[in-house]
Formats: sequence, structure tokens, C-alpha cells
Amino acid sequence: MTKFEGTIAITGNPNSGKSTIFNALTGSKQVTGNWPGVTVEKKEGVLELEDRKIRIVDLPGIYSLSANSIDERIARDFIVNKNPDIVVIVMDASNIERNLYLYTEIAELNPNVIIVLNMMDQAVSNGLIINTKELENILGAKIVITIANKGRGIKELKRAIFDYKSQSKNDLRIFKDNNVINAVKEVANIISGKTGNYSSRYVAIRLLEGDYEFYDLLKNKDIIENIEKVRLGLENKIGKDFETYIAEKRYAFIHGVYKECVEEKIDINRRITLSDKIDSVVTNRFLGIPIFLIMLWLSFVLVFKVGNPVADLIDQFFGFLGDKTAGIMMYIHSPLWFISLIKDGIIAGVGSVLVFFPNIFIMFLIFAFMEDSGYLARAAFVMDKLMHKIGLHGKSFIPLILGFGCNVPAIMATRTLENEKDRIITILINPLMSCSARLPIYLLLTGIFFKRNQGFVVLSLYLTGIILAMLVAIVLKRVFFKHKTAPLIMELPPYRLPSFNVVVKGAWNRSEMFLKKAGTIIIGGVVVVWLLSYFPFGCEYGSGSSYIGLLGKFMAPIFKPAGFGFWQASVSLLFGVIAKEIVVGTFGTLFGGANALSSVLPHYFSPLSAYSFMLMSLIYFPCLASIGAIKQEAGGKWAVFAVTYSLLLGYIVAVLFFQIGSLFVH
Repeated sequence: MTKFEGTIAITGNPNSGKSTIFNALTGSKQVTGNWPGVTVEKKEGVLELEDRKIRIVDLPGIYSLSANSIDERIARDFIVNKNPDIVVIVMDASNIERNLYLYTEIAELNPNVIIVLNMMDQAVSNGLIINTKELENILGAKIVITIANKGRGIKELKRAIFDYKSQSKNDLRIFKDNNVINAVKEVANIISGKTGNYSSRYVAIRLLEGDYEFYDLLKNKDIIENIEKVRLGLENKIGKDFETYIAEKRYAFIHGVYKECVEEKIDINRRITLSDKIDSVVTNRFLGIPIFLIMLWLSFVLVFKVGNPVADLIDQFFGFLGDKTAGIMMYIHSPLWFISLIKDGIIAGVGSVLVFFPNIFIMFLIFAFMEDSGYLARAAFVMDKLMHKIGLHGKSFIPLILGFGCNVPAIMATRTLENEKDRIITILINPLMSCSARLPIYLLLTGIFFKRNQGFVVLSLYLTGIILAMLVAIVLKRVFFKHKTAPLIMELPPYRLPSFNVVVKGAWNRSEMFLKKAGTIIIGGVVVVWLLSYFPFGCEYGSGSSYIGLLGKFMAPIFKPAGFGFWQASVSLLFGVIAKEIVVGTFGTLFGGANALSSVLPHYFSPLSAYSFMLMSLIYFPCLASIGAIKQEAGGKWAVFAVTYSLLLGYIVAVLFFQIGSLFVH
């Protein structure tokens, strides 16, 4: 019987290889969910060795425990409240001085720590020689060397975890000034027994730093006044505010450790790395944005060139499956309504969406590659100047890019933004990013009406979403959120050859969400569409006299100015509110599957109205899951606002495009 050993928390700076380490330790034994109280993804896995196993929790990638963002608060509170048996801190060995800052903060929480010096090959190529034994002695923590993307050091890390013996906590001696030591002790005595799961010493340090979150924890005016007296007295003695003092001492300690334990064979300040050479081009103020756009265009070209042949095979399979299934059911004398449900409803409706799975997987694969290589971080840097012009931070562009995959996790990703106003604006404009759920609509219509220029047409839709998001952000900033935007200070990780396993696993995990939708939300949606298309009894399936036809005819006049005033388009948009993929699923259910759509839809759309329809699909009404995420992250009133403005904006843009375009086409 497998024996359960305990819990391990993994944390570290972004771009340190933390996800690669987590995947290597847990393999396929992973589950995802949300952290209690917040819609932030939580990853857990199981590490097994012989007859033992350990629960591993992947904490967010963070630079500090200052709790300015939700990520930082989650990491700190998990270490304190859940009391993991070991905290594994993954560090980029080629950037060890910066990574050590997080360790100095985590060490104050007093957990058992294993330090993973990852990317040691990069450190060696940078001319660094790290004395790990001396580093272990100074830090009082076990150190394991890994090159995770090549699988090196993983066995040693597993063994270190299972063989770990709790160590007596090492005082890092960051504070050597007796004035500080005495002040920390005095505050710790004042708050003794009032700090919950936090150690009194840790809370004392945070209070002296002026962390108001911990003042709220005390909720006692007299105690707070006494602490303020101690803090002001200390600051008079050291001649500066304690927050500045402690930061200086931490950095001084880290610099001393670095000098003691790391030898630089090459003058890193003078060495021009390959990353520097690439960045001189891709982050150039003139070339950066055009290169980013070219990368997007090439991505879409690959999506079509590689994905379409496979999509055609899947299309043929579902056509074959529908005919064969109907034949078998007729042979066994199944009721006609049941045959229609299976063939016209489920197989045709779901099949018309699943046809585009290869394209979506390839798109996720490309974005996972760009993310793991370090390029997407450059995109935020390149866009920072433009983002500042609309009143947002360059960091806001990262959640917007993530919106190309799915708006829900992208909305969650805004938690990394320190400024609450920036966070709300980014949340509200995120649904204007073309998520993967819209891609089947684009693939369907561009494949019929814009075969020669599919890549450019889809790129134009993505760019339209970005431009509209920026315009909306400008309006929101000027009307609701007037404040000065802070400058962008961010790390650009070195370019790396992406890990095959990480890229494929990341692409599959995101694509799997699409498949799960097809098996749940989409199948439910197309069954409802079929029911409304089949009834009342006696009407022709999918005709204007069916329930769905009557509903569509009521709505159709509204969309006539936008160029798609036929009732099938109206109801597809209506059901697309549930999930955007159902727009295609509705067409498939009404017209007989993806194979039939290529011959049927040209009778209803022109190239101009097809593009207008895609604009409406891009902009109008976030899906229900996105609305839920907006409500959770920003509040109910902003969720209502997002629904209202997107509906109006989508309709206005579609009508203007069609009406102005009609002047030139005719």
C-alpha cells in the first residue's frame, strides 16, 4: 500500500523553470482547480517514489511576498496557513542574485526549504562557477542542481525531497544592528498570541515595515499606537524608514552571499549574449511591433496550412459517422425524431465544432512555444509605450495576449497587476481579445469566403479586437479611472530552447478545455437548438415554422443593417452567448454539419456580410464563463457594464462596417 508522506510547496520567480520542475516531478498525476475564495488556477500533483507519495502544490511564480498582488498573497498564506512539510524554491542559476531575494523573505516564515538551482547549463555558459557547498552553509538550506528542460537533476531532487530531514532554522543574520534586533523583539512581545498562524517575529518585521495588512490583523488601537511608537523611535535611530532599511539589508546580504559563493569567469557586464543580440532587433522601438504582427500572421498561416488538411479528414469522418449511424438506426426502426436528434443534432452540431480542433491545438502549440522561449515577455515590453498612451501598464498586455487562448484565465491573470484600477480596465477590455472559442467561426467563414487570404483576414480580426480594446481603455481611463500610470519595470528572461514536454503539455491542457466544452456545454447547446428546430410536431426540421425559426424571425430584422438579417444568423449569435463555439454548432445543427456549410452558407452570406458577422462575433457579449470571471474578479456592476457596452459596440461596428462597405462593393 502506498504511504502518504506529506505536502510540498513549489515556488520561485517567473521564468525560473518552476513549471518544468513541477511537471517533471508529477508527470500526468496533476489536477487543477481554483484557490479558495479566488478564481486563480491552482495546480496540484502527486510525486511517487517506491511505496511513498507526496502531494505537491505549485504556488504562483512571484518575485517577493510583499502581497501587493493576489499571487503573492496566495504564496505567503499557503506557506503560513497550510504549513507544508517543505518549500521548494526554484531559482534561475544564471540569475541567482535576483532570485535570492525571495528566499530571504521565505526564510523569515521559518519553513523547511530546498533550493533548486535550475538552468545550471545557462549559468556555466555565462561563465558562472557556483560554490553550492558554501551556499548551503550560509543559507542553511539543501541545494539541488538541475537542468529541468533536459531532465537532469530530477532524480536527485526527488531523492532530496523524500530523504529530507527537518533542519534547525538558520538565522540569516540580515539584521546586525542592535537597535533593529531590539525593536523586532519588542514588537514581537507586544503582539505575542495575536498573530494567528504567523510567527510573531515575521509579523513584527512586517509591522515595522508599515504593512497595513498586518495592522488590520491586530484590530486593536492601543496595540497599533504602541507599535507605531516603536517604529518611529527605530526610524529616528537608523535615520531612514524601516522599509527602505530592510530592503537595503536584504540586498546587501544577498550581494555578500553572491560574492562569497559565485565566481564570474567572464565579465557579465561586458558580455553580449545571444539574447542581447536578438533583443536588439525584436525589442527595437521601430521594428518591435511590426515583428510581433509578423509573428502573429505566421502563426495563423501555420494554423491553416497544417491544421486544415487534418480538419478536412475529421469533417469527412463526422459526415460518414452521421450517415452510417442514421442507416443503422433506421435499420433497427428507431423513431425518426431520435434519428434526427443523433444525426442532425449531436453528430452534425458537435462535429461542426470539433472539426476545428487541429487548428486550435496548433495555435495553442505556437503560443506555448513563444511563451516558453521567452518571446511573449518581449511582447509586453514592446507594447509598453503604446499601452502607456492609453493609460495602462505594459504588464496589462500579458493578460490581453493570454486572452487569445481563453478570456477566463486571462481575466484571472490580471491578479498580477498591482494597481486595482489598471486591473479593472484590463478585465473589462479582455473579452475583446479573440479567444480560441471564436476561432471556429473565423475558420469556417474565412475558409468559405476568403480562401486565398485566410491568414490576413484572421489577423485583421485579432488586430481589430486589440485596437477596440485600446480605444475602450482610453474612454474608461478618462471617464472612470483617472490616475497616473507607473513606469514598467520588468525582467526579460533569456531566450531558451523551449522544453518539448512543457510546450506539448501546455498546448494539450488548453486544448483539452475545448474538448471538455464539446462534451458538455456545446453538446447541451446543440441539443437545445435541435429541440427548438424539430418542434412543434409536423413542422419541417429547421424551418421558419419551427420554434427556433419563429424566435430567429423575431430577431432577424435587428441584424439586417449589419448584413446578416436571416434568422439562422440571429439564433446562432443568441446561443453563442453560452459559448462562442455554439455559433458554429448552431449552423451545423440547422444546415446539416460542417460538410454542408461550405455549400449552404454562400446562399446566405456575401464576403462583406460574412466579415461583418465575424466582427459581431468578436465583439458582442462575453460568454457566460467570462461574465462569471468578470463578476468574481471585478464585481457584479462591472460584469453588467461589460455585457452592455460589448453588445452596443459589436452592433455599431458591424452595422458601420457593412453599410460603409456596401457603398464600395455596389
